[in-house]
Amino acid sequence: MNNFYFIPDDTDENTRLDNYLCNSFEDISRSQMQTLIKDGKALVNGVPKKSGYKLRAGDKVELAVEDKQPDVIKPQNIPLSIVYEDENMLVVNKPSGMLTHPTQLEREDTLVNALLFKYGENLSDINGYFRRGILHRLDRNTSGLLMVAKNNKAHEFLTDQIKAKTAIRQYLTIVKGSFPKESGVINLPIGRHPTQPHKMAVVEGAKTSITEYRVLNRFPENTYLELTLKTGRTHQIRVHMSHLFHPIVNDSLYGGGQMKAKTQEQVLQAYKLSFAKPFSRHIIELEIEPDEKIVKILNYLTCKKEQ
Repeated sequence: MNNFYFIPDDTDENTRLDNYLCNSFEDISRSQMQTLIKDGKALVNGVPKKSGYKLRAGDKVELAVEDKQPDVIKPQNIPLSIVYEDENMLVVNKPSGMLTHPTQLEREDTLVNALLFKYGENLSDINGYFRRGILHRLDRNTSGLLMVAKNNKAHEFLTDQIKAKTAIRQYLTIVKGSFPKESGVINLPIGRHPTQPHKMAVVEGAKTSITEYRVLNRFPENTYLELTLKTGRTHQIRVHMSHLFHPIVNDSLYGGGQMKAKTQEQVLQAYKLSFAKPFSRHIIELEIEPDEKIVKILNYLTCKKEQ
């Protein structure tokens, strides 16, 4: 049995319990989640609740998930690209193609497997054993900077910054079409797709989701963007871009297709991160170079533009 713990913040106020949990577990279907809740596996402040329970900020949510396989995540000697590290945390550059943490279906070759090999038990466990050290996640095919906590106090310190929006997370992407403005704010609520549960979508009444954008370069049929997350919803940038009819290049799930310059799915990278070092006021600012997918597409578009 795996127990997962969550504390909703003010942006989750009045969200149904089943919707909140479905958004937190991509590998559990809505029907499976409904069964877990019905069977009393979802507790709020220690008490079983129904699917329609409306969450309040600060509620303590616990979900028990039966595990038919051994409840063991195997440490694996997978190289880590560590961009920053101190006694309480580290920041890794996660490659495209790697899951952030194991799921019920995939137990190996994730970032957590690599972290367990290098750090053993010296990782936070607030989000459960499957997510040891993990504060926030990146999609499998999104590369870039990701914070990891070595202990629970550091986890809470860093999570508070994410909630307060003082931790700044910025991305690079290339999308289809031409953005009409040089910069702006996208404020569109995101929830589970009503008919395709493996996807997210802009859904009226769902969680507030805010993305700031700035144009870095323009091409005849594409736009190079810098994006700043003000909230952190599942697939947020991909959903916002797709909804505005500017899907991310090569994002097959959200309408980006595959251009001639093929890559491993979406061209999206978390390239810049700013946060306060745990238990101090010292601000850490990190930036990495555009990854190979972004470089490949930019080179392709530049050559095409010059022809």
